[in-house]
Amino acid sequence: MEFCPKCGSRLEPKKSKTGKEPSLVLVCPKDGYTKEPSQKVEPPKVGKVIRHNPQQLVAVIGKEEQKLRTLPTVRIECPKCGNNNAYVWQVQTRGSDESSTQFLRCTKCNYTFREYS
Repeated sequence: MEFCPKCGSRLEPKKSKTGKEPSLVLVCPKDGYTKEPSQKVEPPKVGKVIRHNPQQLVAVIGKEEQKLRTLPTVRIECPKCGNNNAYVWQVQTRGSDESSTQFLRCTKCNYTFREYS
């Protein structure tokens, strides 16, 4: 990083066409001072923006994880079959300042339901 000797501002790389090939020079944004770079200046790299759809951000327990049966259980009645045991886990589905959503899966019929707290 180099600075302007006149005003002390940071010199910014700009494209310049001198002769046949384009090159980079360092330019002061305030007073227009230009300088050839003392070492080779790489042009800034443009980052890649990755956009995720909401389906990718929701935590869902897959088929393989369901077979493990390592989740804690709680005594609650299944609304589908009436069984009294269900696996339980919590996911932060709303804002961080709000309470998490508790998901339950029946140990008998594998019906998944939720309980908002």
